[in-house]
Amino acid sequence: MATMESLIGLVNRIQRACTVLGDHGGEGGSSLPTLWEALPSVAVVGGQSSGKSSVLESIVGRDFLPRGSGIVTRRPLVLQLHKTDGGKAEYGEFLHAPRKRFNDFAAIRKEIEDETDRITGKSKQISNIPIHLSVYSPNVVNLTLIDLPGMTKVAVEGQPESIVQDIDNMVRSYVEKPNCIILAISPANQDIATSDAIKLAREVDPSGDRTFGVLTKLDLMDKGTNATDVLEGRSYRLQHPWVGLVNRSQADINKNVDMIAARRKEREYFETSPDYGHLANKMGSEYLAKLLSKHLESVIRARIPSILSLINKTINELESELDRLGRPIAGDAGAQLYTILEMCRAFDRVFKEHLDGGRPGGDRIYGVFDNQLPAALRKLPFDRHLSLQNVRKVVSEADGYQPHLIAPEQGYRRLIDGSLSFFKGPAEASVDAVHLVLKELVRKSIAETQELKRFPSLQADIAAAANEALERFRDDSRKTVLRLVEMESSYLTVDFFRKLPLDSEKGSNPTAPTIDRYNESHLRRIGFNVTSYVGMVCETMKNSIPKAVVYCQVREAKRSLLDHFYAHVGGREKKQLGAMLDEDPSLMEKRGQLAKRLELYKSARDEIDSVSWR
Repeated sequence: MATMESLIGLVNRIQRACTVLGDHGGEGGSSLPTLWEALPSVAVVGGQSSGKSSVLESIVGRDFLPRGSGIVTRRPLVLQLHKTDGGKAEYGEFLHAPRKRFNDFAAIRKEIEDETDRITGKSKQISNIPIHLSVYSPNVVNLTLIDLPGMTKVAVEGQPESIVQDIDNMVRSYVEKPNCIILAISPANQDIATSDAIKLAREVDPSGDRTFGVLTKLDLMDKGTNATDVLEGRSYRLQHPWVGLVNRSQADINKNVDMIAARRKEREYFETSPDYGHLANKMGSEYLAKLLSKHLESVIRARIPSILSLINKTINELESELDRLGRPIAGDAGAQLYTILEMCRAFDRVFKEHLDGGRPGGDRIYGVFDNQLPAALRKLPFDRHLSLQNVRKVVSEADGYQPHLIAPEQGYRRLIDGSLSFFKGPAEASVDAVHLVLKELVRKSIAETQELKRFPSLQADIAAAANEALERFRDDSRKTVLRLVEMESSYLTVDFFRKLPLDSEKGSNPTAPTIDRYNESHLRRIGFNVTSYVGMVCETMKNSIPKAVVYCQVREAKRSLLDHFYAHVGGREKKQLGAMLDEDPSLMEKRGQLAKRLELYKSARDEIDSVSWR
């Protein structure tokens, strides 16, 4: 089985990698918790001036935290301790300054102060943006500790009234997580019943399974009093044993007494104390660090199956997302051309689905034929063109100096030609309406083609090529529908007009003077006949215009929308092909981040498998 240090060290390394990659909060819309959230860590909570900083420094064995009165910790400090081989120098690294190694722990303190001020300013405000610090030393145990702002009961000058609730919310956001171990710091020279840390721990961890109680400042209690009732669990019982600590005095801090000496002095205090001598082997900062490390090891070991399950699910999610974004493309011209053609085919499939009904949009073309075209035909000004006055005018002008004998054939032809010319407008409008629908479907298809999302330049090239093809199809379609109208004008249906002489002469006096040819009844009859003929042609146009538009535009769009583009792309050089596959920088960055996370999770899975069975 794995040793305690190997398991905790592994978790520390994974948490460190998660932190570097930003994998410590819900990212990317994943429904799963992040790996960071699944791994246990220790949150240090307590009231202001409860001795939190001294406890952390005792565990680390170095003096490195900012000190002062009032609220000193104004941002969470995520402190990762990494045990190194003996003889190696101690140093620290910050996430916000990854290439800088801090060998001087006084410089670490200054960097914490400066980084805090960078976010909060030189005020007493707080921020929930954590500072990440890793300490590498042979004198520490592998642990991840989170130092949180000290809880307070009132706002002081320079702080907003909400500061009490803000700190409480921040602390709760950490300690409410089921994988968080609570290190509840309480000063021994205050009544344990008033401890902010114990009160909060009781609320979020009523069973006490996650809470470790730490009693500080035992040496500052009033003479004749002691904290054995608390330390032995009689005053307030926890699932885990209480640990008492003796912090460095302010005089020791002022004299720069190092932590090694302070630990020795702490051990001597407990060993020689008449009150705590029987508990000496379970007191002190060294024992606390080992106790936490041992507990962490047991927690990690128990949660290995669930951690591995989370890792495997996340790996599947990340690989699916990478597949959706597309894998990197090889650099040779053949692979680039193949990719471009594959993207075009993917777009073409989506475009055809829109036309054929698999996706919405194609029905709008039918709407042009079923609604717009008939409505436009109904609005044509036949009533004005075939009014009594206009019929008289056209027939008279067509007769010239010699009135017609039986039927005004030239008048009829002029009236019919003028009427049929009105069909050109709706015919061209139908062509343009379908053209706009097809252009919109091209735009939607490009947007909906997942494979194309990573290539904005190729999207623009395909859009330009498709729209250029649609323009050609529209021009052909316009010529065709105008020909249909001109065909109707160029040759009238003979059978219709052969009936006119009989119909027009029926009931009339064949010996009537020629002037009767221009009476209102005769002119109305001419207008009615022309209207009937135009109506017959209109019904033909309702059917033939859609057929021509579909044949010239929709059919060609389905068959050969990108044919010219294919021929053009095939002759391009490698550099030009590469420019077409120029990806969106934000997409490349996202793929890189996902690939790094995937590598992290796979590495974590392999390491956990290896360590857990070692």
